[in-house]
Amino acid sequence: MKPTDSTKGDIVPTTRLPSAGYSITVRVAVIADSSAIGRLTMAVGEAGAIVTAVDVVDSDHLRVVADVTCDTADSAHADQVVKALEAMDGVEVRKVSDRTFLLHLGGKIEVTSKVNLKTRDELSRAYTPGVARVCQAIADNPEDARRLTIKRNTVAVVTDGSAVLGLGNLGPAAALPVMEGKAALFKRFGGVDAWPVCLDTQDTEEIIKIVKAIAPVYGGINLEDIAAPRCFEIEARLREMLDIPVFHDDQHGTAICVLAALTNALRVVGKKLADVKVVVSGAGAAGTAIMKLLLRQGVGDVIAYDRRGALHRDMAGLGPDWQWLVDNTNKDNYSGDLPGAIVGADVFIGVSAPNLLVGDDIARMAPNAIVFALANPDPEVDPREARKHAAVVATGRSDQPNQINNVLAFPGVFRGMLDAQAKEFTEEMALAAAMAIADVVGEEKLNPSVIVPSVFDARVAPAVAAAVRAVAQQSTTSVLDADPAPIPEA
Repeated sequence: MKPTDSTKGDIVPTTRLPSAGYSITVRVAVIADSSAIGRLTMAVGEAGAIVTAVDVVDSDHLRVVADVTCDTADSAHADQVVKALEAMDGVEVRKVSDRTFLLHLGGKIEVTSKVNLKTRDELSRAYTPGVARVCQAIADNPEDARRLTIKRNTVAVVTDGSAVLGLGNLGPAAALPVMEGKAALFKRFGGVDAWPVCLDTQDTEEIIKIVKAIAPVYGGINLEDIAAPRCFEIEARLREMLDIPVFHDDQHGTAICVLAALTNALRVVGKKLADVKVVVSGAGAAGTAIMKLLLRQGVGDVIAYDRRGALHRDMAGLGPDWQWLVDNTNKDNYSGDLPGAIVGADVFIGVSAPNLLVGDDIARMAPNAIVFALANPDPEVDPREARKHAAVVATGRSDQPNQINNVLAFPGVFRGMLDAQAKEFTEEMALAAAMAIADVVGEEKLNPSVIVPSVFDARVAPAVAAAVRAVAQQSTTSVLDADPAPIPEA
């Protein structure tokens, strides 16, 4: 039985894959016999879920109480799994827990002090009167803020909630769980202290004004989940105004990781970037940044595809960002649909919407095709179907081979910029970061299922940080006297 969605009481098949994002724990009491646990796991498996753990929590002469933990495809599928257990003879479902919601209770991050405050002496130095000396030193030399405050290692994760993941305009409160998660990833993988800044405005001028006003606290600004095309103007103007790096992760983090993955995928299939044709579905923030970085690296040709179709030179009424793409891509001025665009293409990169293509479309690509279907949680094409025809397939999912995840990039990028006291993020840093990620895999490890390192590979963030730091130090003499900050071990 396949995973199911429920619509008006009917059960219809779904092709969505089970994921830890929809993990549930079901506490059940079952009549005690030698096959009790086996019958539970079989029922869950037949309902299309993946059992990840079974824990016996209690028992008596008649019954066994067990927690069955499993990954499901979505909320409707989770309900179907529970119903399958309830329908079993001798089984009583006592409690169902959504493990994702449990993890978020009370938030995911907190502030801790780096200094002891147990004595009057410690209090006098950390706060009044001793702190006044440090305040005066910074007033006399503002650059000392990077050395004597949290500015040295702190990043603001700024959003207006207008483009939250693939969910759309949810607003700042609903964006907060994502920004908390981002801050946790900064700390875990880069040793960077980051804090969510969710703004209750989607006015471009107001966002710019607020970020400029709070900038003295931070050593860098990470823009997140701000809708295009507003995000382009916000980033560009803040870069002009501020003396700290401004980095839009949806653009540059994604582009860095895609270039890294594509570099290794091309090594696997024996093609060169200058010789390939790439089709990119999605010409928003991520897609535009990907295409610009590929063009910077000398890609053979790119076709950009979005809601209006393939971007071509006969289109009217384009904004400046799409006009730039029209002027610099699509050499043959293709104007058809997406399945037609990928005919004969070497590479498909999707940063758009689910289920736009089927396996037969991938079959019409060039030999040894590369498919990056990165829409989450459901890719542009079912990866199982894509693998029947493409040589290399990657997604954004953690439960599939070749996960392209921005956590490979942004912790190390900011670690390197903060260590170098960089005042801006540059394209050269992006290229260096991409090559560092690609090279972590190593030629001897490359294969169609391994084109990027694991997000838990402890070598990634230090390699990216070192590459970015080297580029930053070439363009500035303002570097920290202290050694680079440590990066947490895996």
